Amino acid sequence: MTQKILGLLGGMSWESTAHYYAQINRHVRDVRGGLHSARLLLHSVDFAPIADMQRRADWAAAAQLLGEAGRGLAAAGAGALLICTNTMHKVAAPIEDMAGIPLLHIADPTIAALRAAGVARVGLLGTRFTMEDDFYSARLCSAGLQVCVPDMDDRTELHRVIFEELCLGQLHEASRQRLLAMVARLRAAGAEAVILGCTEIAMLLTQDATDMPLYDTTRLHADAAAAWLLG
Repeated sequence: MTQKILGLLGGMSWESTAHYYAQINRHVRDVRGGLHSARLLLHSVDFAPIADMQRRADWAAAAQLLGEAGRGLAAAGAGALLICTNTMHKVAAPIEDMAGIPLLHIADPTIAALRAAGVARVGLLGTRFTMEDDFYSARLCSAGLQVCVPDMDDRTELHRVIFEELCLGQLHEASRQRLLAMVARLRAAGAEAVILGCTEIAMLLTQDATDMPLYDTTRLHADAAAAWLLG
């Protein structure tokens, strides 16, 4: 069986991209055995300019940069594209158009897992862009899910933790406890499960820390990518 080739748009941050690379390869190894691994092409960007574009709300420039990177991956032989971050799915459509190959959307495997579990109302944790803009929640709602997000103070603090700690590889117990308190407040608001809708969050918050079902988008996205490779 010859694997297809998958293009990864990574580096946003490289901390979570490393988890993508490991999880996709583990999945392929577990299915095929032996020394098998995934056929991947990675374009890892410098995150600082993109983070600045996010802060300035210059999403068109970010889409242009990532779309050109995606086009390069397609030219190198990639048959599909993976954006290794939740936030930049805000511009998933123009990136896919520029790359000219199918994009495996990060929300779709999470939606499938939530629907399979019978979850109707879900909490969403992520960057402020993911929690406050509708590009992500609208996709969930269109699949029949009700979405709740933390209040403004929690959204501000979580955004800070992501960019000032997790993207730099810093894991602090105090921040873990704050995230667990956010999960508890989402439960009180009626959430039956919580989406870890930033690819770095699972570095800090894992299922063994709470009995609230957590849906790790990094793992689910990586497993869907591996399934595409093997399909």
